[in-house]
Parts: sequence; structure tokens; C-alpha cells
Amino acid sequence: MGQIFKMKVWGEYALFTRVEAKVERVSYPVMTPSAARGILEAIFWKPEFKWRIKSIHVLKPIQYYSILRNEVASIVPGNIATNRRDYFADDDRQLRHSIMLRDVAYIITAEMRLMNPTMENQMKYSSMFLRRVKKGQCFHRPYLGTRECSLQFSLPDDDKAIPDTMDIGSMLFDIKYPADPGQKNARAIPYFFDAKLEHGVLHVPEHLYKEVEG
Repeated sequence: MGQIFKMKVWGEYALFTRVEAKVERVSYPVMTPSAARGILEAIFWKPEFKWRIKSIHVLKPIQYYSILRNEVASIVPGNIATNRRDYFADDDRQLRHSIMLRDVAYIITAEMRLMNPTMENQMKYSSMFLRRVKKGQCFHRPYLGTRECSLQFSLPDDDKAIPDTMDIGSMLFDIKYPADPGQKNARAIPYFFDAKLEHGVLHVPEHLYKEVEG
């Protein structure tokens, strides 16, 4: 059992794309665990520990925002420098519809799980993380689901979760990557769970970490 931390994040817009959405992007009503972990790793990460998301508190009413964006229709083919193939984004643009969230704020509760736990390392890394949050330091700018949706972060105040309760449906928990990517038939395995917002709080099932990390 590692130390538990809480951190507040907020921003003008967010987009946590639902797994069933195809071409058009539709956001979940709440941040996903994988997005929350990405935020924490952008602020502080070491190979000696892993972040485990425990819960996500929604602090502001859920509001949707519809926007049209210019995007390219296909993936850039191969290595352009090696294959010497020209690609012009202007010839491949399409208008795509995105249903995003606006004016969001969350409290992320997470555990810092050390690989080889010692009291010294726990105190050292805990101190480093709290210092970085207080100073607003990060390895790269964290975002709310997509890079266009930048965020701000701090230690939480006396913020309260919204009273809403709702079934969210199947939500991506994480992706388990093969230990040996070069192995034949090796593939990444996505893990999902039935997400539910209970009085403004999304709880992450603990047993999923054993399956993904095992």
C-alpha cells in the first residue's frame, strides 16, 4: 500500500472520447482513469513507482459543448523521409464534429505504488511530488483528454463533488502491453469497466490493477 494523494485539476474544455464513438468524437461525462494517470505522470513520474487512480471527484456541473474542427481524414503513410512520399494535409482535410465538456474541475485521488517500497523512498518521492504541484512544475503540459484542452492544477481546497448519480457505461480503464512486443501474435489488450458516477464520484475498481499489472 502506497501513499494516497489528492490533486485538483481544472480547465475550460475537456474531451475524453467514448470508446463506442467512431469518426465523430463524443466525450464521457467524466475524466477516465487513464487520462487522470497521464496527468499525474506529466507532473511527476519515476520508473520506481506507478500511479494507481482510486477515484475522480467531479466538482462542477456537467456541461457539453459542440464544436467543428478541421482534421485530416487518414494516417500519414509510412516514413515520409524514407519513402519519399509527398503528403499534403490541405488535400486531406475534413470537418469533424466533437462533443466536448466545458468548464470542468476534478479532484484526482491516486496512490503512489512503489516497486520496492522503503520509508526513505516513500518520503523522498512524496516530497518531490507535493513540491512540484505547489510550484506548478511539470515535465510536459498536462491536458484534459486531448492536447488542445490544457489544464491548471493545484492541491485541493474544501471542494465538494456534485450530487449527480448516473450510469456512464463501458469506460476504458487501461491498456496492457505485451512484455515482449516482438513476440509473434503479441498485442495490446484494452481493459474496460462499467463506470458509474455516485454522488459526483467515479470509483475505480481495485481488482483491475491486478489484471493489468499482473
